[in-house]
Amino acid sequence: MSQAPDRIARLHKLLTQAFDPTELEVIDDSHKHIGHAGARGGAGHYTVNLVSAHFSGKPLLERHRMVYDALRDMLHLEIHALSIKARSPEEQLSS
Repeated sequence: MSQAPDRIARLHKLLTQAFDPTELEVIDDSHKHIGHAGARGGAGHYTVNLVSAHFSGKPLLERHRMVYDALRDMLHLEIHALSIKARSPEEQLSS
């Protein structure tokens, strides 16, 4: 049985608690990596699209570190790969 729905719910919860986002989307991309060495052992591949005021004025690298820090307990055990798009509300309006 897939653990993806539980993981996605946990990702949502942790990211919501850390960033109070105005937009949050978590996509399970694990099916695209079947047969990949990192797909073994149950760790998944995810894409996170996140808009939060916490990212205002912060460079991209710092934003990614903030997301990794918020998901620290899930990394390497439940998350094998994470694609992050972290924007501020100002950037969302201009896109």
